[in-house]
Amino acid sequence: MASYQKNGEVCGIKLPEGLKESDKLPEPIYTPSTKAEIGDHDENISYEQSIAYLEKRFPGKGEEYAAKLRDYTIALYKKCAEYALSRGIIIADTKFEFGLDENGNIVIGDEMLTPDSSRFWPAEGYEPGHGQPSFDKQFARDWLKANPDNDWTLPQEIVDKTIAKYLQAYELLTGKSLA
Repeated sequence: MASYQKNGEVCGIKLPEGLKESDKLPEPIYTPSTKAEIGDHDENISYEQSIAYLEKRFPGKGEEYAAKLRDYTIALYKKCAEYALSRGIIIADTKFEFGLDENGNIVIGDEMLTPDSSRFWPAEGYEPGHGQPSFDKQFARDWLKANPDNDWTLPQEIVDKTIAKYLQAYELLTGKSLA
């Protein structure tokens, strides 16, 4: 949101004017990032930067891999977001991590579409213009931000509420209970 407010762009992608917080975009966008070392934050980059980044690591393949990653990401997101919405969940955003198999084919390299890699919002009560309630780890992050002197230790009540949110999302998406 900060980069949009500053220059109307996210990762070099010009977005429509007048968007409010939590507004749905006309079409999903692809926002690549580099994988950071443990403890650091991934760095958002533009699509063009992703080509250069991949070309440096895979000479002659940067443009091909960047296009495939973009296309796979958007196709996966659209399909999964459509399913989740049919179950009462908006997937506001998500992260996919990819790798290469022994034959140079792009494969999913880590978990996907979990509360740890996505922002899930309940469709019921969705209202742009402010932050949304969430089924993900944002609940724990918000508590940590509000309590900076806690030495990164969550109280059991926050742990239990976070687990309950994850279970609620699971049950909505699958129609099954883990209990």
